[in-house]
Amino acid sequence: MSIYVGNLSYDVTSEDLTAVFAEYGSVKRVQLPTDRETGRMRGFGFVEMAADAEETAAIEALDGAEWMGRDLKVNKAKPREDRSGGGGSFGGGGGGGRRGGGDSFSRGGGGY
Repeated sequence: MSIYVGNLSYDVTSEDLTAVFAEYGSVKRVQLPTDRETGRMRGFGFVEMAADAEETAAIEALDGAEWMGRDLKVNKAKPREDRSGGGGSFGGGGGGGRRGGGDSFSRGGGGY
C-alpha cells in the first residue's frame, strides 16, 4: 500500500520526504510527480513504507501536521484509476470535433 501526501511545498525533494517518513519506519520508495509542461512539482507525492504498521503510524502522526509552512494531508493512497476508459471515450469525441471543424481552429487561434 502507498501513502498519499498532499499540500506539499513546491520546494520539497524526495530526500526531504524520505527523512520525515523515516522517523516512522523504513521508506521503500518516494514519488513526487511533476507537471509535464513546466517540469514543476505538482504539490503532492506518494510514499511506500516496508510495513503497514509503519504506514499507519506515519499517517496518524503527520496528517494535519505543519511542515515547510504547509499543513500536510496524509492518508492511504487510493488505487490509481484506469484512465483509458474515460480518457479513450473523451478522446474519441474530441477527435470527431477536430475532424469536423479543425480548419477553423487554425485560423482563429487567438481565442485560445
